[in-house]
Amino acid sequence: MTQARIPILMYHAVASDPNDATRSLSVSPAAFAGQMALIAERGLTPLTTADLAARWRSGRPLPTLPVLITFDDGYEGVHRHALPALAEHGFPATLFVSTGWLRGAYDTGGGPDAMLDWRQVRELAHAGVEIGGHSHSHPQLDQLDDTALHAELARCRDIVAGELGALPVSFAYPYGYSSRRVRTAVREHGFAQALAVGNALARRAQGPYALRRVTVRRGTGVEEFERLLDGRAVARTFARDRALTKGYAVVRGVRRIHRRTAGAPV
Repeated sequence: MTQARIPILMYHAVASDPNDATRSLSVSPAAFAGQMALIAERGLTPLTTADLAARWRSGRPLPTLPVLITFDDGYEGVHRHALPALAEHGFPATLFVSTGWLRGAYDTGGGPDAMLDWRQVRELAHAGVEIGGHSHSHPQLDQLDDTALHAELARCRDIVAGELGALPVSFAYPYGYSSRRVRTAVREHGFAQALAVGNALARRAQGPYALRRVTVRRGTGVEEFERLLDGRAVARTFARDRALTKGYAVVRGVRRIHRRTAGAPV
């Protein structure tokens, strides 16, 4: 039997007039509504991240055409614009929040655009959106020393649990960056699964802490979105992204080696 290859869609902001920092990774409310309608028309079945991972762990069958709808960071438009479109079709989704970017008692002021507040996050959770962790201040986790890494994960986990009354079980790596050390720390902090980026379809063989996603952005047209849902030409669509990612991975690896040589923790 061919192993299931599942599109996990990665969104960020849903906004009519995003700022320059978030524009390229945003989608317009009309585009998002159209994409949700297309998912419904094609008969796909959205799952939460926790549901997909639980099915793969237990061997429970997947729907015929599964898809995941995920959002990173915690932009206000997820509540204002995305939630009505999700609710129209009865779709679940997963929102990964950077707790220090959300408006409220824990706000560090680092949010790059209009961000959610905790009342809105609770309303999303009550509407069937799984709330996962995305660190506290959105750093490159694999560049942190152990103390800072554990602080980022623990603070994010504990704030979400305190606000929602339940520990988050899913995590997404900021910028998609991780390492064996980071993945181990994520598991040790109680997260049962985690998403990277990778711009490829998710497969069970990737393991629960390195599931890949495909990026939906402002330039994603209808034909490209259909290809993502079908899993067609994904490698070609994201060829430039992958080349840039590989090049930057080399740079970041050199930085880690330099810190080791200088005697700093990594």
